[in-house]
Formats: sequence, C-alpha cells, structure tokens
Amino acid sequence: MTVTRVLALLELLQAAPGLTGPELAARLEVDERTVRRYAVRLSELGVPVEAARGRYGGYRLLPGYRLPPLMFTDDEAAAVVLGLLAGRRTGLSVGETATESALAKIQRVLPRALRERVEAVQATLGHTRDPAPAEARPKAGPLLTLAEAARRGHTVRLAYRSWRQESSERDLDPYGLVFHSGRWYVTGLDHASGQVRTFRVDRVERVEPAAGPGEPDGRPGPAERPGRARGPEAGRRSFEVPDGFDPVAHVVASLAAVPYRHEVEVLLEMPPAEARERVPASVATLTPTPRGVLLRARAERLDGMALMLAGLGRPFTVVTPDGLREEVRALAGRLARCADAVPAPGDRPPV
Repeated sequence: MTVTRVLALLELLQAAPGLTGPELAARLEVDERTVRRYAVRLSELGVPVEAARGRYGGYRLLPGYRLPPLMFTDDEAAAVVLGLLAGRRTGLSVGETATESALAKIQRVLPRALRERVEAVQATLGHTRDPAPAEARPKAGPLLTLAEAARRGHTVRLAYRSWRQESSERDLDPYGLVFHSGRWYVTGLDHASGQVRTFRVDRVERVEPAAGPGEPDGRPGPAERPGRARGPEAGRRSFEVPDGFDPVAHVVASLAAVPYRHEVEVLLEMPPAEARERVPASVATLTPTPRGVLLRARAERLDGMALMLAGLGRPFTVVTPDGLREEVRALAGRLARCADAVPAPGDRPPV
C-alpha cells in the first residue's frame, strides 16, 4: 500500500505540480506528515522533489528532471487518443499540427495489439457535426500565457487582430478563458475602453506581461534593477476579479449581443423553464412576461429564425420585424404543400 501511494504521489506531481500538502493529503487519503514522508522517499529513490512555501508554493519536481517513459493501460491509452481526436474535431485543441504529432508519438510507443485497437477506433469513428475550422485553433503560447495570467491575477499586453484585420495593442485584465461553439475566448477588463470585453484567442498575435506601475514604457522597475531582490510578482500589475463575475455567462451574453441585420422580438407561449431549456442563451435572451416569454434575438437570416420558431412546436406571436411574419407565412405554405402532396403509384416502395 505504501509503495502504491508513493507512486500515486509521483503521478500527482507530474500531472499537477504545485499541489499543497493538504491537497495531496486529501487526494492520497493520508495526513500531511505522511505526504512529507512520501516526498522524502521519492528523493531517496532519485526523484528530486521540492516543497515551496507561500501563495504559489507546494510540492513539485525539480525543473529539468526527466521522467521515464509513461506506461498506459488500455483504458488510459484509449482515453488519451479519444481526447485528442475529440479536441481536433471540436476545436478544443491548439496549434495546427499538435494533435497529429501527439497522436503519432503515442501510437509509436504503444504495444502492437493496443496500437491496432486504437487505430481501429480512429478508422471507424463517425461524427454528427462538421469539424471546427482550422483557423479557430489558437496557438499554445498565447493560450497558456492568458491562462496563467488569469489564474495569478496579472494584467497582460495583447497584440490583437480584429475581424477587419486591423491590428491593435491593449492592456487586459483576463478574468477567464471560455471554450464555446468551437472557439476559444478570453474575457476581462479592457483598459483602453474601460469595459469588460471578449476577445477571440485565435486572433491574439502576441501576449506578454504588462508593464508594472510607474513603468509605462516597460523598462525594468526598481525591483528588477541590479542590486534589488526580485520576487515572482515583481514588476507585475495585478488585479482582482469582481465578486460574482461569471466568465462563461458573460461570453455567451456578449456573443448573443453581436449586431446582425435583423432585431427580432417574439412572444413564446411556453413556461420560462421550458424556454430556457430549448432556446440556448447564445441564440437569444428570454424575459418572462404575464403573457409568456419574450424572446429577443439578432438574426442574419429571417428564414432561419422562422425554422427555429416552428421547431419549438409551441404557439408564438411575432412582435417584430414584419419580415419575420412573411417568412413564417412562406414556411407554412411550403409545409402545407408538402402535406397536400400525394405520392404517385410508382413512388410507393414495394411491399
């Protein structure tokens, strides 16, 4: 049991460096004193473990230490390969070739029997949705830098390219990263506008720590000059995320508010709970009223909105625009003609 838990500690240090003593103790189901003893045992076996104090302390392997090749069970190998395949399909992966190169490396070290079974999954796996566009995959560097800045509460300087291909630089307090509908987004306080904004990570061309207070030109601050001790937080601008801020909710709401050609308002005759379940927040905002649920949305095409409303299978009243009423009438006419159509004798399948 002791050997098993020592190896489990090693796996935790590989997977999540920086876990504190209480966190490791909880995962290993032992006390903190035992965790320290396990760390000493790993050091005796030639695996250098260091324990650091402070806010960003915890247990970790010494930098530069290389572990022996990983060994996967059948379930673990399948989980890794399927995760890579799913990431490539959904857009959750990063880089242009990272998924393919990672798959190739894993398959090269798998035993032959297991490699053939994994390849069978790749060859026979079908999908019900189109793959995410390759250009939606961000580079690993900006994504990881933004994640670290959001975790530590550090302001960053973004070099960003808009959808109009216009380049700009701005300081951002990244409140969180969100993956939504095949794309990565970062949301936070944009210092240029003074507002909470949402940016696509695949359009971030460069990200770096913002200059510290009193150093707008990025030159070394007092803590960075020779003769001064420099801590990990020196020269960094920090921020606090507003209480109760939900990055996912903000990104979904901001995407739903993107301007389109048509402003749509429709009164749905259904309970609010059902409306929230059937109409995604990224499609429309829903407001309960005494007569039903008021749906507000922006649409590029009104015929698509008519199809969506008809698919709800509930009565509704179009408030605006009048063009949506025309599209609903046109859809009703097409459906009526389909219902009235009678198959010719030759169209019936043989019994």
